[in-house]
Amino acid sequence: MWQTASLLLAYPDGQQDRRLDTVDRLREHITGPASALLAETVEVLRGWRPTQAATHYVEIFDLRRRSTMLLTYWTAGDTRNRGAQMLAFSQTYRAAGVQPPKGEAPDHLPVVLEFAATVDPQGGRRLLAEHRVPIDVLRHALVDAASPYAPTVTAVSSTLPAVGQHDARRLLHAGPPSEAVGLQPFQLTVPPRRAEGDH
Repeated sequence: MWQTASLLLAYPDGQQDRRLDTVDRLREHITGPASALLAETVEVLRGWRPTQAATHYVEIFDLRRRSTMLLTYWTAGDTRNRGAQMLAFSQTYRAAGVQPPKGEAPDHLPVVLEFAATVDPQGGRRLLAEHRVPIDVLRHALVDAASPYAPTVTAVSSTLPAVGQHDARRLLHAGPPSEAVGLQPFQLTVPPRRAEGDH
C-alpha cells in the first residue's frame, strides 16, 4: 500500500499516466477500504489535464505550509531542531544500505513511503509512526482543501497507530514550533515550484 501511495503523491510529470497504470496494477493486491481510497485519487487524477494536475500539486503542497509533505516541519518548524530531525531520516536510510535522496528532502512523505515499501519496512514504519500526527495534520489540511490527494493520505494514516482525536487539529491550529529567542532560524526547505515536465 505504501508504494502505491508514494506513486500517487509524486509530482504529476510526464510519467504520470505510467505511474497511474502501475497504481492500478498494485491496487489489485490491496484489500479493504484502502484500495477504494486510493482509487478515488486515481479517478480524479486521470480526469485532469496535465497542467491542471501540476498546478494543483504545486499550490497544495509547495505553496501552502499547512499541507506540506515535509514531516519534520510540524515537529520542529523553522528551527535548528529540524536539521537534526532530518538527519535522523538520512541516518535511517544509510543504516538500511541506501543513500538519502538527492532531489528531495529525506522527510518528504513520498520518499519515506517508498523507503518503507521497498527498502526497510521496519525502519520505514518507525519513521512514519513517529510522525503520525504530522501525517494526520496533512490529512486534515487536504480534506479541508477538498484535494483529491486526501483519500490517499487517509489510506496511509489507516496503516499507522491511532492518535488522539484532536491532536492533529490542535497542532494545525497552533502551528509548528518556533525558534527560541536569539537563535538564527533553520530555513525551511520547501520543494521549489516545479516547471511542467520536471520531476
